[in-house]
Amino acid sequence: MSDTRSTDVHSETTDTPADTGTSTDKDLTEAGSRLSTAPVETAMPGSFGGSRAPGALGWISWTAREVIGWARWFWRQLTSMRVALLLLFLLSLGAIPGSLIPQSGTNAMAVQAFKDAHDVRGPLYDRLGLFHVYSSVWFSSIYILLFVSLIGCIVPRAWQFVGQLRSRPPGAPRRLERLPAYATWRTDAAPEEVRAAALKALRQRRFRAHVTGDAVAAEKGYLREAGNLLFHVALVVMLVAFAWGQLYKSEGNKLIIEGDGFANTLTQYDDFKSGNLFTADDLVPYSFTLRDFTGTYERTGPNKGTPRTFKADLTYSEGAYGKEKKTTVRVNQPLHVGDSKVYLVNHGYAPVVTVRDGKGKVVFHDAVPMLPLDANVTSQGAIQVRDGYRNAKGEKEQLGFGAIFVPTFAGAGQGSMFSQFPAADNPVLAVNAYHGDLGVNAGVPSNVYQLNTKNLKQFKGADGKILKARLAPGQTMKLPGGYGSITFEKQVKEWAGFQIVQQPGSGWALGGALAAILGLAGSLFIPRRRVWVRATTGADGATVVEMAGLGRSESAKLPEELGDLAALVHDQAPTKTADPDADPDREPDAASHVPAAEGVQTK
Repeated sequence: MSDTRSTDVHSETTDTPADTGTSTDKDLTEAGSRLSTAPVETAMPGSFGGSRAPGALGWISWTAREVIGWARWFWRQLTSMRVALLLLFLLSLGAIPGSLIPQSGTNAMAVQAFKDAHDVRGPLYDRLGLFHVYSSVWFSSIYILLFVSLIGCIVPRAWQFVGQLRSRPPGAPRRLERLPAYATWRTDAAPEEVRAAALKALRQRRFRAHVTGDAVAAEKGYLREAGNLLFHVALVVMLVAFAWGQLYKSEGNKLIIEGDGFANTLTQYDDFKSGNLFTADDLVPYSFTLRDFTGTYERTGPNKGTPRTFKADLTYSEGAYGKEKKTTVRVNQPLHVGDSKVYLVNHGYAPVVTVRDGKGKVVFHDAVPMLPLDANVTSQGAIQVRDGYRNAKGEKEQLGFGAIFVPTFAGAGQGSMFSQFPAADNPVLAVNAYHGDLGVNAGVPSNVYQLNTKNLKQFKGADGKILKARLAPGQTMKLPGGYGSITFEKQVKEWAGFQIVQQPGSGWALGGALAAILGLAGSLFIPRRRVWVRATTGADGATVVEMAGLGRSESAKLPEELGDLAALVHDQAPTKTADPDADPDREPDAASHVPAAEGVQTK
């Protein structure tokens, strides 16, 4: 083999040769052209207007050129990858306050509490829009600019990529030895045979190859640019999906006692929030009933009291007249109905209570849900008798009972009113009683789990002390003065808290994220490269074979790949045996003579 060279692959084109401006430079430039669809980076100019002609017309013409030129320059910067990555970084930074600072769209009470607790930061955060980050002007501006940047980047690059796929690899430069990876030898095979062998070898390695003039031109690695475009398109899909989901989302919570049901209408929710474009007609029509809730816990060991099983057995139907179906909802295993998901988020107990008036008439009988206060489900709540009650004087009045419920009571004299275990092993209900006006008829929303004692009077016993009692299942506390009684029945139901979420576009967002990862992997790990094989007849009648490679970015594998290709061609067109410089025991290897990073030429 007479000459072999191997060096690093340059990022876009080859090194600038000494004879700048010659036809050889043009060939090298053409050889490295269209290896990427990235726009050419341009430095900030001093002026686009050029020289200004005298007079008003000259000034108008110069101003128009200046404005148009700067507009184009700013558009190129906006649609560059550098600016897109910067905007994506700013978007990530902008989302941080949304996770650290309470947001008015999700927890208005926490926002108000923050403002009350911080006299300086509260108003400042409000002016900066930090309490509604995702709908603020500055966050929306970053979001829209990123969207425009990606669209402006994708469209021209996609068009260029289609043009590259439709075109053929460019012809070989005149001086192949100036390319980063190079190999040459002389053979007795005819030039046509060498080109045919090279064409076959390149196509076997999945190169797009064709014969042009005295050389074979081939190219491979189009999936790199396809991955790049896929990454950009996936980001746009994710942005659209997130925006769609935020605008049309809905989220609500509902506490349901065993045996009760829920229909997916606005009036059925305990609390509800939605996106700006969401309407009640967007709710998926369905209903379900909580047949049974089951919760089990560790009984012994260091993890005593840790939940082992939480499941809710439901009966549900889709639409107004859908067939009833049975299902079980567990933590992180929601019920899917169309675009709506029903998550099991919490649970508690609802002791069954009966309240009677002074004549023994039942004025209240229901399971009362209690809200947990700790891990052992010590719970508190309120029992409110709003209608149908008359006091000992026959006057209409309302009754209220503050209640503490423990599923496992330690026993009298063995501690305060705190549960010792989450399961209902020894349930006890502690109550105190009020009478008067509960304030529920004032037209102001009230908390059903807490008493408003402003217009209530507390019952007192014969000894003048506040009336209160700890009731075991089946026990009754009588109210003084013939006001009636309250009974803790021998039944404790359980309730389950559900979160009903409807967020369209989540599937598209997930698909976009997976596609972005796939596209990014392709753009990072698939090299784009070109190979040329020239076969010409030398002065002595032998065929001179030259092979050279050029890649888009630096890759130590390019010389190695060229060496493998040269070996395949050499098998069909071996080195001329009459060549005194030939080494018949050595196959051509573009990377074997010199480390690729050094770029040293050997002969």
